[in-house]
Amino acid sequence: MAALGGDGLRLLSVSRPERPPESAALGGPGPGLCCWVSVFSCLSLACSYVGSLYVWKSELPRDHPAVIKRRFTSVLVVSSLSPLCVLLWRELTGIQPGTSLLTLMGFRLEGIFPAALLPLLLTMILFLGPLMQLSMDCPCDLADGLKVVLAPRSWARCLTDMRWLRNQVIAPLTEELVFRACMLPMLAPCMGLGPAVFTCPLFFGVAHFHHIIEQLRFRQSSVGNIFLSAAFQFSYTAVFGAYTAFLFIRTGHLIGPVLCHSFCNYMGFPAVCAALEHPQRRPLLAGYALGVGLFLLLLQPLTDPKLYGSLPLCVLLERAGDSEAPLCF
Repeated sequence: MAALGGDGLRLLSVSRPERPPESAALGGPGPGLCCWVSVFSCLSLACSYVGSLYVWKSELPRDHPAVIKRRFTSVLVVSSLSPLCVLLWRELTGIQPGTSLLTLMGFRLEGIFPAALLPLLLTMILFLGPLMQLSMDCPCDLADGLKVVLAPRSWARCLTDMRWLRNQVIAPLTEELVFRACMLPMLAPCMGLGPAVFTCPLFFGVAHFHHIIEQLRFRQSSVGNIFLSAAFQFSYTAVFGAYTAFLFIRTGHLIGPVLCHSFCNYMGFPAVCAALEHPQRRPLLAGYALGVGLFLLLLQPLTDPKLYGSLPLCVLLERAGDSEAPLCF
């Protein structure tokens, strides 16, 4: 795809030219209108993504294979069309990112191997306690576990399991594409990288409220418990969304957030209460504390932008005159 913008010709002058205002540097109509267009575009994407799950009328629960297959179709269609929203946003605001649309959305080859491995390693370190807990509770030893993981039959069963495909492949890929790769490039020029990291997950967290509809419909619990569960889910999905948004900005790649999302979907929320009552509670809690400590210690070094090459969102902000964005260094 051709580059979305160029530097253009500059006129020489005897006196030093003044720095243009932000709207002029971006080539757009002004920061106020840019923010409104960005927020409306993100809201439209979130509504389209969630709405696509309900275009199929069915009396079956969400985990039924027939429901999952239909939702695969609608979600994949919306996700594949989501880059058009970014393209429309660019035309409406007049912003020229200085790079291709796919590169801006994290589809690039430069630094792809560290971008795939290091964020996943960082996330696994954070889950050191839950991984220890899973190992302790597993009836098989490490050698048998590796044989199961590497066996072609195991992967064949997974690829025919609709719930596994949804949780490990389709949901991570489409959600990160829509809620990170498409939304962050639209929000960053409006509010900067830092606020965008915490604003973008709000759309992601609110998008998960649709589970309330199905839980109330099938009366899976009391009304109070359903809303309490939804509030809790919003909280941790928003925190997780901020983390993957941070990874997307610092690496400039989509693959890292997708792999981390898939891993976290597999692990689920850490069973801290079960760890407190576990027979091997002390080493397990030490593993939880060590994982969190190492994660905080390695967060900056393993996401150092120098490991991943030029960062598209940082290039975008440099063209807007913000050459000192803190997440770019």
